[in-house]
Amino acid sequence: MPKLDLRRLVQKLDGEVVVGLEEAVAIAVRNNHSSVEIEHWLLALKDKSERFREIIQRSGGDLESMETEAYRALERYPRDNSSAPAISTSIIDVIREAWIGASLQSGRSSVGVLDLLHTLLSDSTLRATTISAMPSTRDIRLGELERQMEERGSEPAISARPQSSENAPVHSGDEEFLSAFTIDLTEQARNGEIDAVVGREAELRQLIDILVRRRQNNPILVGEAGVGKTAIAEAFALEVAAGNVPDMLKDIRLLTLDLGLLQAGAGVKGEFERRLKGVIDDVKASPVPVILFIDEAHSLVGAGGQAGQGDAANLLKPALARGELRTVAATTWGEYKKYFERDAALTRRFQVVKVDEPDEETAVRMVRSLVPALEKHHGVKIRDEAIRAAVSLSMRYIQGRQLPDKAVSLIDTAAAAVSISRATVPAQIEDANRAIDLLNLEKTRLELEPDTSAATERLVEIDEQLASLQTSAKAFATRLEQEKTLVANADEVETGFAEPENRPKLALLEKELRALQGESPLIHRVVDRETVAAVTARWTGIPVGRLVRSLVEAVQSLESRLQERVVGQNQAITLISDAMITARASLGDDRRPPGVFLMVGTSGVGKTETALALASTLYGGDQSLTIINMSEFKEEHKVSLLLGSPPGYVGYGEGGILTEAVRKRPYGVLLLDEIDKAHPGVQDIFYQVFDKGMLKDGEGRDIDFKNTTILMTANTGTNTLTALAADPDTMPEGQALVDMLQPELLGQFKPAFLGRVTVVPYRPLDETVLAMIVKLQIGKVSKRLRDAYKAELIISDEAMQALIDRSKAVETGARAIESTISRELLPKLSRSILELNLENLHPEVVRVGIDGTGRFIVDIEPVTVLKNPTEYPSHKDAREVDILP
Repeated sequence: MPKLDLRRLVQKLDGEVVVGLEEAVAIAVRNNHSSVEIEHWLLALKDKSERFREIIQRSGGDLESMETEAYRALERYPRDNSSAPAISTSIIDVIREAWIGASLQSGRSSVGVLDLLHTLLSDSTLRATTISAMPSTRDIRLGELERQMEERGSEPAISARPQSSENAPVHSGDEEFLSAFTIDLTEQARNGEIDAVVGREAELRQLIDILVRRRQNNPILVGEAGVGKTAIAEAFALEVAAGNVPDMLKDIRLLTLDLGLLQAGAGVKGEFERRLKGVIDDVKASPVPVILFIDEAHSLVGAGGQAGQGDAANLLKPALARGELRTVAATTWGEYKKYFERDAALTRRFQVVKVDEPDEETAVRMVRSLVPALEKHHGVKIRDEAIRAAVSLSMRYIQGRQLPDKAVSLIDTAAAAVSISRATVPAQIEDANRAIDLLNLEKTRLELEPDTSAATERLVEIDEQLASLQTSAKAFATRLEQEKTLVANADEVETGFAEPENRPKLALLEKELRALQGESPLIHRVVDRETVAAVTARWTGIPVGRLVRSLVEAVQSLESRLQERVVGQNQAITLISDAMITARASLGDDRRPPGVFLMVGTSGVGKTETALALASTLYGGDQSLTIINMSEFKEEHKVSLLLGSPPGYVGYGEGGILTEAVRKRPYGVLLLDEIDKAHPGVQDIFYQVFDKGMLKDGEGRDIDFKNTTILMTANTGTNTLTALAADPDTMPEGQALVDMLQPELLGQFKPAFLGRVTVVPYRPLDETVLAMIVKLQIGKVSKRLRDAYKAELIISDEAMQALIDRSKAVETGARAIESTISRELLPKLSRSILELNLENLHPEVVRVGIDGTGRFIVDIEPVTVLKNPTEYPSHKDAREVDILP
């Protein structure tokens, strides 16, 4: 049959049958079938059409058997098609015969589900095809189908296309469009299905004022996502249900227009507009006044429009202008500007109601009003301290979302965590059991291998670890039972909390429970501040709540631990440590980063090492350190690499080096290396970061730096510091030293830049400090040697002095020590060890000295023969343990 005929036939199907046909095509595509068969269509109708299921059941059919047989029939079709499937001749025959029967015999203008089924089972050829594929369709009584057709008579159906006649009505008189595409909010409010809404009284009054106007009585709620626009519409429904509205609004129905249902299956040209027109006509004809609530209204404006056609907005405008349709719309500021403000005629039809993010106290009241529903859902108690913590912590640490949405999400997740902890095995016990299983598996494998000293040693280690883990698991299990008993007793006492004698009992039980749980509870009894803080820490990676205690201990010992790694810079380390302690005590400005430091001094004095040590000591490891080499940004236009390209430029949407690193890991250390070499225009972008802790990226998103410690390095002031270091007795300290560096700093940086940072001078290294650094570096080599070969490293005083002298001969400071060890000492040491490995010999003592020419010499003694060469690293393994440079 020609394509044109098929298109005309499909236009005769009603909306329900068209949706089924579209889903049948989708099923064929998913299964790589080359054609759409009757089985595809019946499967789709079974899932998508309530009318289809009702007809089958009334006619004696078995839906489950039909579905099973249809799937079995589809398995016989080849799955080798990668293009769009074709409509089979069987489906074309069904549509043609059904159309003939519906139009000529029943006088109907479209083909419905009943017509389709009647045709399939009354036509002998189609019946044989259908029963062959799905034998259970034989049970469907044809007489019952005909009886249903007689009951239906000539009642019009919902067509898939506009009626061909201009005067054919779309409205059927029984609000079928409203019932199909809207949800009655006032009915939900009367049934108690809507939660109470508080904190939006002003916006609600403004909305009601607009609705009772004679003209321009269509409010549009405009605010960022998550501020509660939909909640205001629900609050209005609650007021209508309670009768707390003006007389002209008391009898109205507030219906939510479901845009998803309106657009679903409306792929056929004109179907979307027909549905929307039907909704508007049903609103006009409704005996009870109807107000439509259109959430995400911007998705309706422009929907359905094609080339040469108007969109949904053009259908709404006349009805809104004549007052035949009253709406409450909601959208965000960005979408309002993009879709509404561009259309002056549409903008005139609506009155904006601004919905701002609530302040902290209002947000607390909003969340508190939802707590009863959350407690009922999760079956746990939520303390008021948890409500306040959810609001304050979400304001402080969760960026990019708005109150009250983010606070509600936080406390909802915390309540879910508490509920789960009371119903499942704690993570500590699961982890211990999993570790025991893995060790037992490893032990079994090792016991099957040849007997070697390495395997024997590992088996001993496994037995020790198993004993420790089994002891821990047993202790956890015992504590779990104790916690369960205390939690059950506390719950029982709390049910009678109103009784005065129960309050001391509950306080005593909770104190006993806290003492038993310590820092790692296995069961959470209620949702409190600690549980909310734990969820915040998981979401953001920022330690809050119990995690803060271990962080405080780390901060208190920060200075001494940094001085162990960065020697000779006690004043600089003290300055940085004091700032971090102030930030952790929450006495600093919480709108700024914890610290912004400009570390100045000669090369190799410990500036970069300070950043590495700070990340490792305070933030958990090197993964928390982001290093950006600012010498790559000598041109001002390269600022887009840091922030991301703006719209319209290459790379837009990919993010910037700086902004993406901080967005993904907001809690850490940012090192801007060699900031003095960056273009002044690049330096300027950091003013807002240093002052406000925020920076906009190329896509307009706010990136939060309030939990990022910022360190910058610069070689500025090298000449002054070197000259002052020549006479250590006259070397100024503290602010006096910074003042002496000021002229050089002003020559490199703008005063506005220097005013926002803390300048930290690093002194040149003297011989005493260099000797300490040499010992640290040799200690690292000694540890590698001990870990890899269980050998002892002994280095002579002459060799140590040689390393110190060579580092003094150049201006790279401590870097010269690392370079000398890697370039001169490690190659000789590695070569000697590898030669022994080739002879199956093992080093026990390694001595390093220096000869008369100043070269390092390596003497390995004594040596023992290896019983098994695999017990110690080969030359490949030596590289893996970092013996070679």
